[in-house]
Amino acid sequence: MPLLQFETTLSLSDEEKTAFADRVTDLYTTEMATTAGHVAVSIRERETADLHLGRAVDGPLLFLDAEIRRGRSFERKRAFALETMDYVGETFDVPDENMKIVFTEHPGEAMMGVDRVGGEWGENGDKE
Repeated sequence: MPLLQFETTLSLSDEEKTAFADRVTDLYTTEMATTAGHVAVSIRERETADLHLGRAVDGPLLFLDAEIRRGRSFERKRAFALETMDYVGETFDVPDENMKIVFTEHPGEAMMGVDRVGGEWGENGDKE
């Protein structure tokens, strides 16, 4: 039941936001070996002065706070992060230096929907 929260200085149309959310959902489900029905994506557009990154160069900024269930391997998280940054860089011309991804992990029971409560993942990243 991940919550992928993007903050960016990009100015995106509704269609671009929908395509963006669809693409990062696809990347997440592929790299994390899960299904799309529970992936939540938020995209918050910010003014240039609202986001800062010490290493940033000229160009838009994009940060991702990925609130995920604990138990995914470093390799899975790194693969998702790299694929997401590759997509954003290529599609929206965001420089590598201007992107940052942070994973925050929660026990499965902390991630809820009306009809479900998340379970736990095993050491190899499989659902128990």
